[in-house]
Amino acid sequence: MAVRATARLILLCIGALLAFGACRAAADAIIVSRAMTATTIAEVFVEESQVRVELEIGIPDRGPFRNLLPDELLREGETLPPRKERLRAFFDRDLVIRPDSGGAIRGRVVSTEIRPRIRRDEVSGEPLPAGEEEPERVLFAELLYPLGQRPETLTLSSPEGAGVGFVVYHLGLPVIDFRYLGRDEVLDLDWEDPWYSRFRNRNLRRQYDAPIQVFLYAEPYEVRAEVIARPRDLGHWLDLGLGGGSTIPVDAQPELLDRVAAFLAEHVVVNIDGAPAEGTLDRIHFLRRTLRTSTVIDPPEELELVSATLGAIFVFPTAGLPQEASLRWDLFSPRIQRIPAAATDEAGPLPTVLEPDAPVLRWQNFLRNPTVPTLVEVAAPASYTGALSVLGWLCVALLALVVAWQLAETLRGRGLGRRGLALTALLVLVAGAALGLGRLRALDDERAAEILAGLLHNIYRAFDFRDEETIYDVLERSVAGDLLARIYLETRRGLELASQGGARAKVKEVSLVEVDAQEFGAGEGFRARCTWTVAGSVGHWGHVHQRINQYEAAIEVRPVDGAWKITRLDVIQEERL
Repeated sequence: MAVRATARLILLCIGALLAFGACRAAADAIIVSRAMTATTIAEVFVEESQVRVELEIGIPDRGPFRNLLPDELLREGETLPPRKERLRAFFDRDLVIRPDSGGAIRGRVVSTEIRPRIRRDEVSGEPLPAGEEEPERVLFAELLYPLGQRPETLTLSSPEGAGVGFVVYHLGLPVIDFRYLGRDEVLDLDWEDPWYSRFRNRNLRRQYDAPIQVFLYAEPYEVRAEVIARPRDLGHWLDLGLGGGSTIPVDAQPELLDRVAAFLAEHVVVNIDGAPAEGTLDRIHFLRRTLRTSTVIDPPEELELVSATLGAIFVFPTAGLPQEASLRWDLFSPRIQRIPAAATDEAGPLPTVLEPDAPVLRWQNFLRNPTVPTLVEVAAPASYTGALSVLGWLCVALLALVVAWQLAETLRGRGLGRRGLALTALLVLVAGAALGLGRLRALDDERAAEILAGLLHNIYRAFDFRDEETIYDVLERSVAGDLLARIYLETRRGLELASQGGARAKVKEVSLVEVDAQEFGAGEGFRARCTWTVAGSVGHWGHVHQRINQYEAAIEVRPVDGAWKITRLDVIQEERL
């Protein structure tokens, strides 16, 4: 076992190096530069006939950008050349854009104004609504750099001494996430497909720049294969049915998804424990991917073909946790020679790169103590409790009669007698024992919590399985009667991630927070006001999403067919923690 664990560690280290150095394939390794918090922000839009730049210049960068400043913003007594000369120097030496091997483009200033700085998400850089605090005031400037023709490259440089966070869009498509702009950064432009426009500096890349990614998830009872791809790249192998259009209209999306699903089903070849595995399509959606989230686009909207991305998930059921699984990938093209991939289990993702000479994504079970969900035993209701209580109270009644008889005998002067004393002692012992045993299994809060914990655990464990028949069979052990269908639907809804197209979280832990129980009667069950939390996770779209929900409910538990079962459940409050 130690050898296997060491091998796992070595593979993880190698995979991490490959992902970071080669293509950053790690599913959750989000690179955050904080460039969106830089003193100056530049958004660069490379368009057909011009480059448009929007600047937010903070006060600390006033010096490096002094050639751009309007005369009214110069410091009192500051002596500088006329603004026309300063602007010429700005475009020639400060914020420089050079096409191909030519000289700097002489741009022009469209507008300048003082306005509040845009608040941005600290991870993705996306604009946020204005906050309650007073925003920083910055100089906003819009600049235009004309392009005589489509250049093959653009070289960008920031002013000396300025801290510029920037992002570039080519024909509307982001080329990078927010990064810091240095000197002489070269951008290679692909005018036919701007997805492939790249900075030569490998540090200036967007997180999701791979046209295809492949993931394999190994869990108890199932293996999932996932493909994230651009339809435009899949068009190298199949007809998308768009007639050469540049967008994917809403009414064309269902047919396109069906075509892609059928195509991928033929090429997602999975083996589990050395044997070919039969799988089914679980779901396929168009996705919106940011550094923060990857979500299903719902409701549908018209999509640009150049940027549209979809995700497909295929499920392969297993009897338990397999020992190994593999996916062979055979879709490579002249442009797509390296496919970022990762095999994931409860220890995390193991990233790698698929290539024509190494097309197999492998997962092996190196887990020392894998978590295999099991049902817990819930002690059956004690059938003898009520009978013992009746016997106890019968003995108490007989004891009262014997005591009354003994008192009458004493008043007559006859004494208690040995037989009377022995009978009294026997009745006391029997009554005490019967009543004690009858209350031994009394349903106090602690005992009720023990029963509820087992029942709730088994309810959530039922959803480790995929087919409805098995889920219902497992639920029936803990839920009675007409309540079964409602609990199935409500529990399933609680585990689904609405923004992920119905993906269902796998429960890792169910914890009781508070139980206040009241017994109906000896052996008849109890009602309880109960609070519990459910922690789960779901791995898809290259990420592992964690989720914790808390519930408060009124629950009734009764003995049914010799077992404790929930017969009523009314949710009072549900919240996501």
